[in-house]
Amino acid sequence: MLFRSRQTPDAWTRFRTAIWPTRSWSRSFTYFKKRVLRLAGSPHAIALGVAIGVAISFTPFLGFHILIALPIAYLIGGNLVASALGTAFANPLTIPFMWAASYRLGRFFVGGPSRFRHGGDVPDPGGFAERSFHAAWPVLKPMIAGSIPLGIIAGIIAYFVVAAATTGFQAMRRERLAAAVVRRRTSAEPETKPAPVEGT
Repeated sequence: MLFRSRQTPDAWTRFRTAIWPTRSWSRSFTYFKKRVLRLAGSPHAIALGVAIGVAISFTPFLGFHILIALPIAYLIGGNLVASALGTAFANPLTIPFMWAASYRLGRFFVGGPSRFRHGGDVPDPGGFAERSFHAAWPVLKPMIAGSIPLGIIAGIIAYFVVAAATTGFQAMRRERLAAAVVRRRTSAEPETKPAPVEGT
């Protein structure tokens, strides 16, 4: 592949890059913005897809955000690729703030411990998975409750921002394509020479 690195990255390098990009965050954001704006589809569908991905990224189900966002986007007519890109809103820079805000807001709705404690006093239900779930549920429950309103608010904001940006980008692209067509037609037209004057 053209411009591909000659050295194949090992598993640790790929993992580190996924967690913390080697490029600067500003360049990563620019790349993400271009990917969204260049998607095929109506501004509404693209913005709706991104909004769904952003909303789902507030939930504590890390690792399953795309699996949750894709069927929701499909059911309500959002762009599937945009919904997957929108889940990138949950990244190492934003997750601590998103989860802290979700937990604090969720405690206001459903309560919960002031801090996470090991669930050693939880009765053993018979399996490791069940013990882990029972231990984590006091923290997980308020996080889910708080992530719903925060995700909806963030999704609404993302929808209007992306819809406006996509509308403007697509309009500019149509103008450029129309100008290019005019230039091609103008260059393809044969030059008309003036008729010679008799007697000269």
